[in-house]
Amino acid sequence: MAVRKHSREFKISAVKLVYEQGYSFGKAAKSLGVDASSIRGWAKIFAAETGVNPTGDGAVAAEMRRLRAENTRLTIERDILKKAAAFFAKDHL
Repeated sequence: MAVRKHSREFKISAVKLVYEQGYSFGKAAKSLGVDASSIRGWAKIFAAETGVNPTGDGAVAAEMRRLRAENTRLTIERDILKKAAAFFAKDHL
């Protein structure tokens, strides 16, 4: 499979789809015919540049995705701690 090189402008446009227009990384990747991990990587590279950081609806969508992921992680951690507490409580009875 041939490796495609994308222009800097293409990469920034892809990142702007996510950050400014509220696309998910997967949806933007599918519409552009690239891998979602590529767009995530480009977002990290161009995050410090003016005009590429999340704004408007894209910022809200990005923050919602981040908060949902954090909520999922915290829920899993809480459930593990509950199970551990129940396990150790049985040993001390």
